[in-house]
This record gives sequence, structure tokens and C-alpha cells, in this order.
Amino acid sequence: MRFLQNKSILIGAVLVLLMLATRSNLINHFGTSLFLPDASYAVFFLGGLFLGRVRGALAILAALIFDSALVDFYAINFAGISAYCVTSAYGFMVFSYAALWFVGRWFAPRYELTGKGILGLTATTVVAGSAAFVIANVSFYLLAGYFDSMSVVEYVSRVSQYYGSYVAVMAMYVGIAVVVQAALAQLSRSQVGANE
Repeated sequence: MRFLQNKSILIGAVLVLLMLATRSNLINHFGTSLFLPDASYAVFFLGGLFLGRVRGALAILAALIFDSALVDFYAINFAGISAYCVTSAYGFMVFSYAALWFVGRWFAPRYELTGKGILGLTATTVVAGSAAFVIANVSFYLLAGYFDSMSVVEYVSRVSQYYGSYVAVMAMYVGIAVVVQAALAQLSRSQVGANE
């Protein structure tokens, strides 16, 4: 049980550091030659997947949401990043992130490191990323105050060009997490075998 607690602390710390390392580059969500793309969607999804059922899970979710807002506050107030996205719709990011977290949490008992488990994880990643993208963009359209003269169809055509990249970036980070998990599982099996 102590190992599980330590593992949860380590996973939580890695997720926070990943968000801090990637979200601070709000100039380009998809990354540049110098910066990794924003891992926020993956952080919340992986948090739900790996930490959603541990004791204090909702406190972890709240801490990650606070962490994301803190990074945004710093980037806007001290790093010269535009505050264009911080409107009355900004609060709806909580629902986007919660959707990612709770879809990950829902899938957690179904997930295993097998072909079937990874196929299910891939489909679930796409569903979660799609839900978060829709929540964030619908709320931005309705509440930001920038689109009074723009039709829904025009708005959808403009933001849809970003959809694939958002989901692909999220899937990339989830894929990296699976590779790391598989490597750690193999290492653990090797150590157990060596000790027998």
C-alpha cells in the first residue's frame, strides 16, 4: 500500500512538472523547435486514468486546475503572453479539464497493457480530447464576446482546423506515458525475476 501511495505521489509530481514545462509556452499550443507542445489535455486525462481512484483524487484534480490557472496568470502578467483567451469563457476550462479527468477515471478499471487495452485507451483518448475541445470552444464562442457577428458555421470552420492537432498532441503524450509505463513494468518484472 505504501508503494501505491509513493507511486501516486510520483505520478502527480510528474504531471505537475509536465504541465509547468509545456503550458508556459502559450504562444504556440502545438510547440516550436524550442518548446514542447502544451500537455494540459493529456495531464488531466492521465491524472484521471492513474490517480482518479486514489484517496484525495478530487483534491489532485483541483490542484491541477489551480496549477493551470497559475501558469496562465504568470504567462499573461510576467511573460508577455496575450490575455485574448481570458474572457468570461475561461471558467469553462474547468469543465473541459474535468471531462478529461473523469473520462480517464472511467476508463481506468478497463485499462491494461495489452493490445486490446491500448486500443481502448486510444479510442478513449480521442473521445476525451474531443469532448474537452468542444466544451472549450463552444463556451469561448458563446461567452468570449468576440463573435457576435460570426455565424456558428463560420466559427466551426475556423476552429475545426485546430481540432486534429489538439487531439494528436494529447495522444502523443498519452502514448509516451504508455511506453514509460510498459518500460517500468518490464523493469519491475526483471527485478522480481533477478531476486528469485
